[in-house]
Amino acid sequence: MTEVASLISVAILFLLVLAAALQGLSASGHFPRGTDAARPGVPVLVGSMLLTIGSLAAGVGAAFKISHWYVLVIASGLAVLVAPLALQIFTDRFVDGRGALIAFAAASVFAAISLVAMAFWH
Repeated sequence: MTEVASLISVAILFLLVLAAALQGLSASGHFPRGTDAARPGVPVLVGSMLLTIGSLAAGVGAAFKISHWYVLVIASGLAVLVAPLALQIFTDRFVDGRGALIAFAAASVFAAISLVAMAFWH
């Protein structure tokens, strides 16, 4: 695979890990027990977490077929470090609601599908 394709796969993996970290950070605010009406339902919370975990596993597995492992470790670590700063861009209403869970899970699924497609045609 060309160097450009490898660089693109690393960028997509960065976005995948960033989306997964943002989803994890936004989901962590929903775990304290409570009956607040603003909290998302259990199916949305658990479903978005399962989608994110599955897409992260598939995307990382596909990325390892495309690029070198040490580049992927550096990109993933950078994404995890950037995630708390990136979460501050969004409003509290978005992060505390269902929108963040759904949006970040959808972003991770889209990135994983892109990586699996790249690995398939590799």
